[in-house]
Amino acid sequence: MLKKKRLPTAFIGAAFSPYCVHPDKNKSPGAEDMFIKITKSYEILSNEERRANYDRFGQMDENQNFARAPQGFRHYQDSFYFDESFFHFPRTSRDFTDSKHHLHYNQYISEVLPDSFKRPYLIKITSEWCFTCVHIEPVWKDTVLELEPLGVGIGVVDIGYERQLANHLGAHRTPSILGLINGKVTFFHYAVVREHLRQFVESLLPQKLVEKVTDNSYLGFLNSWHEENKPRVLMFDVASNIPFLYKLTAFAYKDYVQFGYVDMGLTETSKVVQRFSINTYAPTMLLFKESTDKPADVMQARGMKKQIIDEFVSNNRFLLVPRLVNQKLFDELCPVKQFHRRRKYCVLLVTGEGEQFVSVNEAFFDFASSNTKEVLRFAYVYQRQQQPLCDTLLKKEDTTPPQVILLERRSATGRVLYRTVTGGWNGSDDDKHRLHEQLEILQRDPSHLTHDAMLPELNNEFASMFLIHWINTAYDYLAQFYFDLLYSNWREMMPVLSLIFSALFILFGTVIIQAFSDAGEDKPAKQKATDPPKTAESSPGQESTSSRPPKKNFVEVTELTDITYMSNLVRLKPGHINVVLILTDASKQVLLRKFAKEVYSFSGSQTLHYSFLNVDKHSQWMDSLMESAPDARPSDCLDEEEDFTSNKSDYTGHVLALNGHKKYFCIFRPVFTGEEAECSRWSDEDAATAGPSKATRSRSSSRQKATTLEIHHKLDRLSLWMERLMEGTLPRHYVPAWPGLDTITPQK
Repeated sequence: MLKKKRLPTAFIGAAFSPYCVHPDKNKSPGAEDMFIKITKSYEILSNEERRANYDRFGQMDENQNFARAPQGFRHYQDSFYFDESFFHFPRTSRDFTDSKHHLHYNQYISEVLPDSFKRPYLIKITSEWCFTCVHIEPVWKDTVLELEPLGVGIGVVDIGYERQLANHLGAHRTPSILGLINGKVTFFHYAVVREHLRQFVESLLPQKLVEKVTDNSYLGFLNSWHEENKPRVLMFDVASNIPFLYKLTAFAYKDYVQFGYVDMGLTETSKVVQRFSINTYAPTMLLFKESTDKPADVMQARGMKKQIIDEFVSNNRFLLVPRLVNQKLFDELCPVKQFHRRRKYCVLLVTGEGEQFVSVNEAFFDFASSNTKEVLRFAYVYQRQQQPLCDTLLKKEDTTPPQVILLERRSATGRVLYRTVTGGWNGSDDDKHRLHEQLEILQRDPSHLTHDAMLPELNNEFASMFLIHWINTAYDYLAQFYFDLLYSNWREMMPVLSLIFSALFILFGTVIIQAFSDAGEDKPAKQKATDPPKTAESSPGQESTSSRPPKKNFVEVTELTDITYMSNLVRLKPGHINVVLILTDASKQVLLRKFAKEVYSFSGSQTLHYSFLNVDKHSQWMDSLMESAPDARPSDCLDEEEDFTSNKSDYTGHVLALNGHKKYFCIFRPVFTGEEAECSRWSDEDAATAGPSKATRSRSSSRQKATTLEIHHKLDRLSLWMERLMEGTLPRHYVPAWPGLDTITPQK
């Protein structure tokens, strides 16, 4: 057993020696070792458990037991995984505030975060063996002793044990100090001085919580209770700056009460001080409700404490007859019934906003001021602002405002029992007497409420517009971004900066690529500027890329002749395709216009070329091509009939996609017109009875009736065929060699 001994006096007295200075500033020999010993001594003295262990065992270093057997440690370190919990290192407690203010993740989410909407929080991020944290602990202790009694929330997060909470707060180094208000985290970036910490917490509060009131503005401040539906609190004190305690109280009750401050040391406030007979030797608080001539409650004390102010404001946080402006106020003013002795009856006046309702509303206020029982809660509602609620309460008796309704809430989902006071409400003495009798009966017999209803949720009359809310949110984010950028909080800012620079890189990269591609396309356009102009039938347009729409409003279509045959087909570049339209002299103009319209959206491709072949001049070319590829011959009924009557096929309106390098083509057959379809159907049904001569005469007559409109419709589905051509899903017909155009059919 170890011999019991006390902590060496050298360690205790070392705290007052020059070695207590950080080794970075003290260059004396052995300063670093002595500083570590002093720090450990301080930790043992500040922890009762560790101090008792030292008194019992005389152990200075917590790792001393393990240092005695290094061989054993090396023997087991290959077989076991060790962490801090294996060695049972005790958690140090460097300050008395740390133990009761330690925060955990679940506690922060469930308690601290919602409470930050009522009071600000000052949170310290610390860790084990953080020597810098030891230096700021005296300042932290004094700050906690000053701010915690005022109502500021205090929290301590050990980053070694609460890594999840530290990451959630965005704290990655120790020590760090941050503020939390309205769910928003703000880091402290100044020197750790008590005055700086106080100013930091005060800067977290909204700027317009408390309004400074003078002789010229106090009447307007007090009379605005009707618009804001809140009581008014005036604090009188001799101080140029608004007390911090008063600001914290204003933030805690910002949803219920409007606060004002009067500096009695100014000459501009002498009238208001004299008006309410304020004692200038002690701070005074006046609370006003509907009446602006006389305060509803007064408090005066030399040393105002937070508990006294909270009790004063909490007991008067509602007007005598408040207006129901949202569901939250309705829930607090008329709570759900829980026990028989805690019944709360709500006396509700359904009224309007016009001048004809002013006297009616004032009479209801007078009646409420003379009936201040705890069991009764008076309120009023504007029918136009809360139309769903009023329709639910007034629909059974088909009455119109002003009406007085007695109700009791039975469930949080909206179920109520209610009764409408007969005779309406005009503010007369008879109406007041009748309402008084109804209230007396209700307090004796709760079954007096005969109607049952489910009330809808109330509209929030003070809800800000979506645009205003969006602007405020954007302003908060921009302010936080500027603040983080100003103080170089790069670790938290890195994801945002990475996103911004990535977006800028993509944007400028796209612009540069676009500029270079446009410059490359302008060069061939300048080279072709000296070429002779084309006709409307052969207009250029294929020099744009396939990823962009055509830059010209016409399509270049060249005629396939003996001169252009070799360059446009036989010697066509690999990967290029020539789209050829088959036509005649009679259908040339109509089909070319339709053809240009159908292929215009595809003319931006540099690999597509467009031509036309006149079968009146080269009638044998199509027959030779079909003989070279038997699988491409048509097998419809019209072609069979034409082959039966004459050995000449009609290829007008056919379109070929010719790949000269790989020697294959794709074929588009024209859409049958109505006249041709009728001819085909007649041939199928009546050919057996009418005979071949009658069928031939009918077909010839239908050809004579073929108009320009019918020829135009032959290419109706060409654009869909072109899409399949670009996708590469069309069937391909291969030929051993391309037929020549040497033979020209003589003109008839």
